[in-house]
Amino acid sequence: MAQAAIRVVGLSKRFGAVRALDEVDFEVPPGSVFGLLGPNGAGKSTAIRILTTILRPSGGHAEVLGHDVVREAAAVRRLIGLAGQYAAVDPNLTGRENLRLIGHLTHGPRSRIRPRAAALLDRFGLADAGDRPVRTYSGGMRRRLDVAAALVPEPPVLRLDEPTTGLDPHSRNDLWDMIRELVSDGTTVLLTTQYLEEADKLAERVVVIDDGRVIADDAPSVLKARLGNTVVELDMAEPSRAERAAALIGAGLAQTPGVEGSRVDFASHNGSGPLIDVLHLLEDHDLVPRTVAVRESSLDDVFLALTGHRTGNPPAQDDPAQDGPAPDDTAPEGPAPPRGGPP
Repeated sequence: MAQAAIRVVGLSKRFGAVRALDEVDFEVPPGSVFGLLGPNGAGKSTAIRILTTILRPSGGHAEVLGHDVVREAAAVRRLIGLAGQYAAVDPNLTGRENLRLIGHLTHGPRSRIRPRAAALLDRFGLADAGDRPVRTYSGGMRRRLDVAAALVPEPPVLRLDEPTTGLDPHSRNDLWDMIRELVSDGTTVLLTTQYLEEADKLAERVVVIDDGRVIADDAPSVLKARLGNTVVELDMAEPSRAERAAALIGAGLAQTPGVEGSRVDFASHNGSGPLIDVLHLLEDHDLVPRTVAVRESSLDDVFLALTGHRTGNPPAQDDPAQDGPAPDDTAPEGPAPPRGGPP
């Protein structure tokens, strides 16, 4: 069996009295896209910071391509590339100069820096714009350059954080195609995203973390199948009517419907049968919905069923790791370099 690209066993992290991670386990196969999902405050940022050697775990074990993230932090940093939520490229440099700069910062062989930059510009469709200042690039071009910069040191593992934030649909699809090409060439991608459509289309497997614990770990198609093959949306016109309707539907279907404002959602495994029963039930209680819509279930529906809210409506608390380590936290060997490669 091939060695796991990322292996996490019993991973825990405390910030004072707050347990940000609680016995988290998962494995990421090599040459795959793995989605790490969860609401704000769930613990996913803490897990990522441990995997990238920025934080030490309080307990458990994590490794990247067989290297322990604590004992072999420097080796781990050589294996990971990072493209953050916002493009971290210098707008006053050209695209080519940005890539060459990353090559020097990551101590790449001098003979490889120029050809590597040229190859990445070509691969990401930026060759014609390579000698223009990045400030003249569109948002999609900057994101492509940012991912290219993360690949300069040729890392076998690439961490992408919200890679298509702010992109139009065409640019988003282009970047998705490029990510698929990277994976087909053997790169392992660890994806964190609030666009669940993105995880649904790219990830072979997803882990959902909530309150520091893994609450789901499977292929998106399997998670959706467990929820139901269709989702019914009822617009009840008023939040109070939606709450009453949800209580009736919950009792009748033995499931907890989702409620957002005046809308009620519930899943169905059996086509239109449950919907007809629900409509009769609501009519008997003078709760006829204003509109009814039926659609295929999505990963966003799974997220709602698992966590109690959609990604766009997270709980109020923040992940403790968002604000950096607690004062008593012990840092690893040193800060991770900006793009992977040797410290």
